[in-house]
Amino acid sequence: MDDIQHLSAAAITRLIRSRELSAREALESHVAAIEEHNPAVNAVITTDFERASTLAAAADERTASGAATGILHGLPMTHKDTFATAGLRSTQGSLALRDQVPEADDLQIARLTAAGVIRTGKTNVPEFGAGSHTFNELFGTTTNPYDPTLSAGGSSGGVAAVVAARIQAMGDGSDMGGSLRIPASFCNLFGFRPSYGVIPMESPRNAFTWLARSGPIARTVEDVALFMRATAGPTRLPTPSTVAPTDFRTPRPDLRGVRIGYSFDFGIGVPVEAEIIATLRDQLRVFEEAGAILEEASIDFSDADEVFQVTRAYDFATGIAPLFAEHRDVIKPEVVWNVEKGLALTASDMISAAAARSRLEAAVQRFFARHDAFLSPAAQVLPFDAHWRWPHTIAGTPAESYLDWMRSACLLSATSLPVLAMPGGFTASGLPVGWQIAATHYDDVRMLDWAAAYEQATGFAQTAPRAVVSAP
Repeated sequence: MDDIQHLSAAAITRLIRSRELSAREALESHVAAIEEHNPAVNAVITTDFERASTLAAAADERTASGAATGILHGLPMTHKDTFATAGLRSTQGSLALRDQVPEADDLQIARLTAAGVIRTGKTNVPEFGAGSHTFNELFGTTTNPYDPTLSAGGSSGGVAAVVAARIQAMGDGSDMGGSLRIPASFCNLFGFRPSYGVIPMESPRNAFTWLARSGPIARTVEDVALFMRATAGPTRLPTPSTVAPTDFRTPRPDLRGVRIGYSFDFGIGVPVEAEIIATLRDQLRVFEEAGAILEEASIDFSDADEVFQVTRAYDFATGIAPLFAEHRDVIKPEVVWNVEKGLALTASDMISAAAARSRLEAAVQRFFARHDAFLSPAAQVLPFDAHWRWPHTIAGTPAESYLDWMRSACLLSATSLPVLAMPGGFTASGLPVGWQIAATHYDDVRMLDWAAAYEQATGFAQTAPRAVVSAP
């Protein structure tokens, strides 16, 4: 396979700016990788190659002229299909939106474009981003480059698959209940859910929504920081972020003296498959050898389930209700269930959830008075059969809804903390396993430094899928 596809985004853009690589060459390599690897994983579902060729030529002309360039100048990238892309079909994986062509880009897409990204298409998602397994009636199922019979996770499963398959260096995603972190864990990648408002995720129907976040999936922590530098910034959200784009400089690997509380069951008996725990437990020594101070301890997540479930239901009802009323018959049952749950919320439900969120925040503050970071499994299950809609048992425990197997991620979503999924090694059969590390509110930059130290000590993300390594 073309060596360009194994480079990081930071390396590709550096080579383009120095004229050692042209944007056209980067695009040609990217398109060839889509043609070679996408049939196995079904991640790229819409392409925009003609426009991309025009943009790549213009990028090379800009480089040659010596004009100022963005920090992602010439980088080819497909975008997650839950984001609106001007002039390019944006379906959110739903039959209800199968012909939607937006007139304007969503904010994150606009910022990536301004930074120099060359749009090449869209990646697959579960319908309306609901659920952490990527399938829908429009485009079918996206599978895992490490084993194409298994799930790539979701809802940013298409993004994770293209990054893991070396189709592109990094990608844009979003995360309400693990949609960045679970696919990153399944595909041996970094997936970053930033603090609230660091990348504005604006909702025209609910300006106060806080649960969902935008963020990157990448193979290096440096690329995570690069993405954040391009997309973080001013916001119209009610509570502005205290983190500036320029804060996201190249990470400085350092775990010395970092106080880490870790838990494999989140202190409340969350079921996690034994093979995941065994694989991650072996990696605790890496943190200690890097100078971290480890203690088995957890945030008190007693109120997190209520906070997450009520907030998610409310957000689904406010966001999808108009489409739901007109297109209920073509919307998948899991989304119907979540919207109906939101529409059925009472004043008592909302009052109770507000009190639960207040108690949860107090628990977060108590934990971070003693610790710098919280470490836990990113996913409760290993990548599963791609034909399933969702796992119905987790480590022997029956699942009552499609959200139960995502609980490891949902609990941390409820805290509103910044969380980074990072590769945690492989099982005996070669399946990726992932950590998630959380820091206190707006401690995003220091957390990337800690992750970079772990990355430096392990290098797991550089282990490509066998199909990619063996490609001619």
